[in-house]
Amino acid sequence: MDTPQNTALTRALTELPGPLPARGVIHIAMRHTDRFTVVGNHLAQHPTLSTTAVGLAVRIQSLPQGTEIGIKALAARLPEGEKLIAAALRELEAHGYLQRARTRLPNGRIVTRTVFCNQPAALLRTRTVPTQPLPPVVREIPAPLPVWAPAPQWDPAPPQAPAPESVPLPATTPPHTAPMPEPQPAASPFVPLVPASTAPKPPPRPLPQPHASTPELHRAATAFLADLRRQTPEFTLSEDDIHRLAPAVAAWLERDAHPDTIRRTLTTDLPQPLRHPAKFLRHRLTALLPPRLPEAHELTPPPTRPRVTVTPFQTCDGCERAFRSHAPGHCRDCRNVHARAAQTAS
Repeated sequence: MDTPQNTALTRALTELPGPLPARGVIHIAMRHTDRFTVVGNHLAQHPTLSTTAVGLAVRIQSLPQGTEIGIKALAARLPEGEKLIAAALRELEAHGYLQRARTRLPNGRIVTRTVFCNQPAALLRTRTVPTQPLPPVVREIPAPLPVWAPAPQWDPAPPQAPAPESVPLPATTPPHTAPMPEPQPAASPFVPLVPASTAPKPPPRPLPQPHASTPELHRAATAFLADLRRQTPEFTLSEDDIHRLAPAVAAWLERDAHPDTIRRTLTTDLPQPLRHPAKFLRHRLTALLPPRLPEAHELTPPPTRPRVTVTPFQTCDGCERAFRSHAPGHCRDCRNVHARAAQTAS
């Protein structure tokens, strides 16, 4: 009497069509109208993924776009620990369902961008595009079946006039249908949506070097790198890393960068967790290297070009032609004519 009875489940079992299996699971499929997620059997019945990885993949698919799905964010939302969640994420990443890549924002901050694909096998399928429009599909109209009269039955009554036999209808000839051409594959059918993890990466930029290295500059750079762990424990560097990164810091100091400015640039907006501090420092020292300060002669404005005086146009008082002169009067030809006339008159 203490065992609760689920009458709704029992009533639903009686409404299932067909005979029920003698053993195994019996599905009662109710149609979802809201708050549901479509999951493929390639994931739900994956032969090599663990149950934790499959459940985590289903959980990630149900989250809205833009939700944080890092290890710490998922551990705060799920009962599993960080180690189990990290192992499940690595499984999904190995099978192509998950991809994590580091991206640098325009402000210099490095963030981890996570991309989840609900069907990774579809990204590798060949895409075909028809090169010409397909002709309209013509359906064949089947010929009507012949109608025959029922067989006469024996009757001991007196014979009567035989009933006229029904004549079968003529079969209609189906229209001729042209064969449908097969679509031709495009020139480059494979269009990857996500770059492969084995794609060649560009070579790293060289580490900055000072223009004139001095013992004092090298000593200040090594002291700066060794002092980073006082305020930021993540930057506990080895001696080899300090000697390897010292020329880059010396290049910053040579360009009159203040040590506090360099420390603020290197230790602001750190990724969590910081796995490779030396590589991270190398990237920021190379990518965020400030330009050298301009010298005094470079800040002086360029000399102005001398102003060219243009002689204005004047109208000749005799022939009314235009000529260049600072004062009105006669043009050269009119002046010559007047000069010859004066000589003749004298």
